[in-house]
Amino acid sequence: MSDQVVQTTDAELRVRILHSLGELIPRVLKRDPFEIPENACLFDDLGLTSAGTIELILEIEEALDIQVDVEQITEDDLRSVTNLADYVASHIIAED
Repeated sequence: MSDQVVQTTDAELRVRILHSLGELIPRVLKRDPFEIPENACLFDDLGLTSAGTIELILEIEEALDIQVDVEQITEDDLRSVTNLADYVASHIIAED
């Protein structure tokens, strides 16, 4: 039995992911909470680093009690908050 990636995007889950990103990004960046536009570029606008991205995905997994398949993640998936939320919502590993 192997884990399978869930390829469907649940709109409610995507909203939860966006909300979590809004809370987690300031924590990962070690900054006070601030309003994060959904189209904000994670690297250019927010100053996230590669290591910060890994930490952010781990924080999302913990906050939402999910596991994300990061094998296929691309630079484009990390371009903005919205792109990352879309990726996470469509690459959750279903546990058998």
